[in-house]
Amino acid sequence: MRHPERVVLVGVGLKPEAELMAASLSELHRLVETAGGAVVDTLSQCLPRYHAGTLIGSGKIQEIAAAARARQASTVVFDREISPAQQKALEAAIRAKILDRTRLILDIFARRARTSEGRLQVELAQLSYMLPRLTGAWRSYSQQVGGIGTRGPGERQLEYERRHIQFRIKHLRGELERVRSSRMVRRERRLAVPVPQVALIGYTNVGKSTLLNTLTAGIPQKDTRVPSFAKAARARLVYADDKLFATLDPTARRVRLPEGSWAVMTDTVGFIRRLPTTLIAAFRATLEEAVMADCLLVVADASASESEAQQAAVAETLGELGARDVAQVRLFNKVDLIDAQARRDLERRYPEAIFVSAATGEGVAQALAAVQETLSKRWLLRELELPQAMAFRRIEAIRSSSQVLSQTAVDDKIRFRLRLTAENWDRLQKKLAPAKENP
Repeated sequence: MRHPERVVLVGVGLKPEAELMAASLSELHRLVETAGGAVVDTLSQCLPRYHAGTLIGSGKIQEIAAAARARQASTVVFDREISPAQQKALEAAIRAKILDRTRLILDIFARRARTSEGRLQVELAQLSYMLPRLTGAWRSYSQQVGGIGTRGPGERQLEYERRHIQFRIKHLRGELERVRSSRMVRRERRLAVPVPQVALIGYTNVGKSTLLNTLTAGIPQKDTRVPSFAKAARARLVYADDKLFATLDPTARRVRLPEGSWAVMTDTVGFIRRLPTTLIAAFRATLEEAVMADCLLVVADASASESEAQQAAVAETLGELGARDVAQVRLFNKVDLIDAQARRDLERRYPEAIFVSAATGEGVAQALAAVQETLSKRWLLRELELPQAMAFRRIEAIRSSSQVLSQTAVDDKIRFRLRLTAENWDRLQKKLAPAKENP
């Protein structure tokens, strides 16, 4: 059995950031484990300013080199992005493979991508990151050591010259543009069907995928008794695991709202602090699901000690995507993992939030009701009454413009109860106007 790669973590920050360093290093520890490594030591340094050539001072470099030798660690991971020149200098001084936070996250994404679009996006992000780091020293260390940060297209592409990587990047961008065009066509077709779009947004590992399963299949994670009518729903559950970035490719499922109408709910890739800009750019087409949604379900982990910082990172990324103005419902998941006092504190700080547990099903009904209420601001509830003959002639126009919640015969007329957008209501009335004048 292959032993996990032994890794030394290094936290580096300016003195005002000292309080945040411990939480960031804890997250980095989980990222390394997710990538298949084993953390054998952790060092940190607060600086008044960064060193241009090596990020950290010579004394700390010697300490890291000694720790790597003593712990037989082949890899050192820094908790921030380092420049190509800094990486080269640190590898020469420490005599180990040097990775930064960005490279580590890219490696995890390479492991997690399952769809062709996801793999294209990851490869583009990796190559964009590697291009300025394409040096002989980096190649030799990668080839000697292998492991975390060298899998996927990186190891394959580094043997080529810069121009070949540039050609590949151009090709990938073209492929992704074609994928994006196809996605927009599919989305336009989906929007032609009158169903609201809801996107699940949140920090990585807050339980979005598990929550999607509970909301759409109606089966809490801890419910082992699966009734016969739910077996088909259970078979369509999305992959969920207690890992960072367990879900990378977006997954859409239908969810029934309390009034009986339907919405499409999409699980999205989790956010993280200092999400690499290359990934944001590469995954923009996927993340556009958030921008184009009618409602965002913004999920936070009620049990996380760094919940506020995580929520701030999510808000920042939504701002970068231009989705800050999309209607939102705030959910705190995993309330089954906190005590009564912690819950009261959260309820006091976030009075508008819904508190749920995807594991037990607590709060799911309230969450769906909140989604319905939010959607109702754009998706209107309307009643339409038509003579039976006209109703039968126009039924296709009605169904293509709205969700028919009920259809009732009243004397010689048909009464429809509809859920549709204001735009579709106006269009439907215009379509029906000539028929009403000449029944």
